Amino acid sequence: MFHDIPKEILDQMKVLEELDAQDRQDGTNQIKRLRQIPPETGKFIAIQAASVPEGAWVEIGTSAGYSALWISLAAKLKKEKLFTYELLQDKVALAKNTFKQTKVTEVVELVHGDARGHVGHYEEIAFAFLDSEKEMYEEFYDLIVPLLVPGGLLIADNFLSHEEYLAPLKAKAEGDERIDSVIVPIGRGLLLSRKV
Repeated sequence: MFHDIPKEILDQMKVLEELDAQDRQDGTNQIKRLRQIPPETGKFIAIQAASVPEGAWVEIGTSAGYSALWISLAAKLKKEKLFTYELLQDKVALAKNTFKQTKVTEVVELVHGDARGHVGHYEEIAFAFLDSEKEMYEEFYDLIVPLLVPGGLLIADNFLSHEEYLAPLKAKAEGDERIDSVIVPIGRGLLLSRKV
């Protein structure tokens, strides 16, 4: 999966990494708050996605499409399709360009809109990556967990960088008998939850 990443994907990842670094440093790029995952998080979620059973794949919070590029590597391997949701028009435009440049549209479908109006329509979810506004996390957790297939994964970012804010959801996940959960100290901290 990582040994033969197409050049156009590697090139676009580099462009997005530079945009994100510039935004974090001085806020001068045209799209504010990309706040995308670091490469090690991308590799981790791709490896996890490659191990899930059959079912729908969803991402909530596309931003510029960086994490979707990592997930697309697993989707291509597993012959699955990732449905990725983004609310903000400027980020949708950037993500459309990302997916066009990298030729991943056969395995990634971008949906411009609020995922809360869509997630409940999936009958079975095998993989979900959550990286949106943190105040929406618990609502998405409550929508996704009942739809996870046995062995399905929900991965949510920022559980170390926003540790205090997300502590109640961490405690909720750890006490939820439907799933096994652990905080993985990669990047900004991931909540990894697997449906039992």
